[in-house]
Amino acid sequence: MITRLPLSCLGLALLATVALQAFADPLTPLHAEDVFEIEQVSDPQLAPDGRSVVYVRQLADVMTDMRYSNLWIASVDGRDHRPLTTGKRSDSRPRWSPDGRRLAWVSEVDDKQQIVIQYMDTGQIQVVTNVQTAPGGVSWSPDGTQLAFVAIAKEPAPKVATLPSPPEGAKWAEPPQVIDRLVYRFNAQGYLPNGYHHVFVVPAEGGTPRQLTSGRFHHGIASLGETPDTLWTRDGSVLIVANRRDDWELEPFDSEIYELDVRTGALKALTDRRGPDMSPALSPDGRRIAYLGYDDRYQGYQLTRLYVMNRDGSGARAITSEFDRDFENPVWAADGTGLYFAFDEEGESKLGFATLDGRIRTVARQLGSALSAYGGGALASSARDGTLAFTHATPTRPGDVAVLPRGAAAPRVVTAVNDDLLGQRRLGAVESFWYESSLDNRRCQGWLIKPPDFDASKKYPLILEIHGGPFANYGERFDLEKQVWAGMGYVVAYLNPRGSTSYGEAFGNLIHHAYPGDDFHDLNSGVDAVIARGFVDPDQLFVGGGSGGGVLTAWMIGRTTRFRAAVSYYPVIDWTSWALTSDIPIVGVKYWFPGNPWDHREHYDKRSLLSVVKNVKTPTMVITGEEDWRTPMSESEQYYAALKLLGVEAVLVRVPGEPHGIRRRPSHHVAKILEIGAWYDRHRKK
Repeated sequence: MITRLPLSCLGLALLATVALQAFADPLTPLHAEDVFEIEQVSDPQLAPDGRSVVYVRQLADVMTDMRYSNLWIASVDGRDHRPLTTGKRSDSRPRWSPDGRRLAWVSEVDDKQQIVIQYMDTGQIQVVTNVQTAPGGVSWSPDGTQLAFVAIAKEPAPKVATLPSPPEGAKWAEPPQVIDRLVYRFNAQGYLPNGYHHVFVVPAEGGTPRQLTSGRFHHGIASLGETPDTLWTRDGSVLIVANRRDDWELEPFDSEIYELDVRTGALKALTDRRGPDMSPALSPDGRRIAYLGYDDRYQGYQLTRLYVMNRDGSGARAITSEFDRDFENPVWAADGTGLYFAFDEEGESKLGFATLDGRIRTVARQLGSALSAYGGGALASSARDGTLAFTHATPTRPGDVAVLPRGAAAPRVVTAVNDDLLGQRRLGAVESFWYESSLDNRRCQGWLIKPPDFDASKKYPLILEIHGGPFANYGERFDLEKQVWAGMGYVVAYLNPRGSTSYGEAFGNLIHHAYPGDDFHDLNSGVDAVIARGFVDPDQLFVGGGSGGGVLTAWMIGRTTRFRAAVSYYPVIDWTSWALTSDIPIVGVKYWFPGNPWDHREHYDKRSLLSVVKNVKTPTMVITGEEDWRTPMSESEQYYAALKLLGVEAVLVRVPGEPHGIRRRPSHHVAKILEIGAWYDRHRKK
């Protein structure tokens, strides 16, 4: 007999069943589609009185396949946590006025980036600028009446010929583009507009910006496209970073710190040496400037040191030459006795404090705010009462905002932006380990992520993930991609071979003019060390990595056949073609190699991945974004063609519209994770 229930009863019954199933189902591993669910925090900025913190919160929208960012605010005790802005747009770089009554940031207005201000008492928002290129480096004048910023001042495009105009009503093709610069396109930015970065000031109440710098130089911008904040002094000048060498394209790292007179536009260099001087920070009494830099020796890796000089540029000295780690993001202590800074040590991002006589101590650990074990996020801001704000992460938690009140023993994490997602997921356990390289018994560090349902009595397939850079490090940080692959049943090992940062300058420079070279032994020994632990099947090994990790993936499979499959994403394959097509040609020919390819042909060929491609037997996927200008698509195409000519099983995956990293569009990030995982799955032993 069939009983027909009323639709309302049937609906209630279904809801009850779904609820019971949801309650009964165990937590699931992280999966690739969680790219649309996970959120990131960055750039926490403390109010001047230290009572609240504003930060940028990024999300991915599944309907538009876009990433957006809004501003949120929280009291430093974690209460009163709420959005300041909402909507499908990108809000970034929040900066408090000196009196804390207004907040400036960069936002989308009519599809262009502009500076806007919010009055914190009324919530009223005012658009301050109407510029044609995105502003950056925003800072307030000490009296709160002006804002300084950096933007590209466009210039006419270069031309050689005078071309005829089409007749009225005709539709001709776009004219040719004439290029006369060494760097004419840049990763994630595309083909660069004609013009130079210059410094402007605008009244805080809005109005016409006034350009302060001029010339065919970039002002207020660090090397490799970074735009740091401008910095006002007490007397109304602005401190900026610029490279005004006539040959700045050939010496892009030789920047100086300049004092810019806001009234006259006059520039005065406060530093003068061969090498970068950057990241100026003004002491609370206005009498000293701290900054970062190093004497450029054209090495692949050079430690960034912390310096202090008098306000007029005299008396410059290094705080210490004994600290064998890079200084980052210096921030003066409220009492002027020293500086807080971020640094990486053995794969962990930390907060340090340096006294003016060079004594250093660690203040906090686990800085970070990214979805990768590469890290990202650091010390961000301070308040007048000495409170600090930064981003905090662990291997099982993405970044959150943390504050460290003056005198506190430990930081207070004031957000939990991903608790809703992580409360429904089981993550793989993460552990650090050390091992010795078979080459020279040098100690190397690595990490493991085990499958969420790990059983030590079983044998698991292993993925060796290799970092890029090459001068970078994996470490104590959350990694979305690796957690997804662990959730697919793999043990994932990620290692810091020679050349990795956070172990000192000597370790980093073991690959100087020798990369990829001896990294093979460090990585291969790391695989052996994991197998020796007893829970990895030695016949189920896989290898992959991106950028420099893609280089080393191709190097590994050109030296051993122990891996069942490999994925090389956005690699460099031939160093000559890369040096002449990349957006950072000087890095290659002056820092990673002893000179130009035509002068050092043997050196370039020896380190080319084509030198070992004839040995490859491993099924290989190559995946790259079509708008990757850091390691252009042509690198991947030539490796794919070489593999096919050799009869090696290979596929080439091209991702449209994507720069280096393949994360611009969330769906492409999902596809990257799944394509890599599926390639490994295809070649797993059944």
